[in-house]
Amino acid sequence: MQSPTQDSYRLPETLSGWPWPRIINPHYEAVKAESRAWLHSFRIFGPKTQDAFDKGDYWLLASLSYASTDKARLRTGCDLMVLFFVFEGYTDLSHGDDVRVYADMVMDALRNPHKPRPAGECLLGEVARQFWELAVETATPTAQKRFVDAFTRYTDAVVAEAQDRDETHVRSIDEYFNIRRYTIGAEPSYVPIELAMDIPDEVFFHPMVVKLAQLVTDVIILDNDLCSYNKEQANGEDLHNILTIVMAEVKVDLNGALDWLERRHAELNEAIIETWNSLPVWNEDIRDSVDEYLLGLVGWVRSNDSWNFESQRYFGTDGLDIQKHRMVTVRPRKAGMGCPVEGDPLLELKR
Repeated sequence: MQSPTQDSYRLPETLSGWPWPRIINPHYEAVKAESRAWLHSFRIFGPKTQDAFDKGDYWLLASLSYASTDKARLRTGCDLMVLFFVFEGYTDLSHGDDVRVYADMVMDALRNPHKPRPAGECLLGEVARQFWELAVETATPTAQKRFVDAFTRYTDAVVAEAQDRDETHVRSIDEYFNIRRYTIGAEPSYVPIELAMDIPDEVFFHPMVVKLAQLVTDVIILDNDLCSYNKEQANGEDLHNILTIVMAEVKVDLNGALDWLERRHAELNEAIIETWNSLPVWNEDIRDSVDEYLLGLVGWVRSNDSWNFESQRYFGTDGLDIQKHRMVTVRPRKAGMGCPVEGDPLLELKR
């Protein structure tokens, strides 16, 4: 087995023994083609950015995460992933005040999906509007409300993250989790699981269900930050990454932060299993829906981990090999923290 050096590090095997397997929706290829064509119709990106976006295969993430949904609702899940990463494209290199404008634009589009967007507005508003206009056709009123509420919290948190970036502010571990639980986008990402359902509030907000959702979110945060770290540190965008946070607060090097993450992940895995085994028995009339929703929640852990390696988002074409041997070569750091550099594909994005 290889050992970490100053030029490389080893990813801990965070899902060793995880009981829920990888499953993919059988409509993946067909719905990916539809959603991809929809994105390309906007011509938001230049060729380099569009190619990088397509290699990220966010449609794969949706198809792994919504494995049991029908074709129409999988389209909502796929388009949601597109919206997330288009929004990220607009906000990642923007100052807090500009991100606030983008956030308000998206939320206005989601609250008014049948209203034409203002003339001259950037394409982000129309992407959000068209996404939600189609989604509401197959979403229950309960799911619609929960999505808009959750996406509001997500966009507000992205604004706060941009303000941190403006001030080069490094949060504590607890402060980081408090905001990252929203900026990761997990809460609105859980809604497509329940698009066809009408789960009552007393079940949806039951303390054990809420606890399970937060534990799953925290695991997703750790796995996402683990896999995105090398790319983010190279681009100077790692202020909002748990490894950077731990190194600053605990006063350890990267390997020490990786050890911390591995221990924290193991504790969360154990807590998820314990919570799963302690869930109430639901009334017969809603049991099937609730069980499907809860399986969808824990399914996100495996789907997110699989996508991290199967797409080219973080590891390029080496993802499947890295998934096996776990060794990552440290990428050299580029220009100033959070600043675009010459050749950065995000500079092609139409604003």
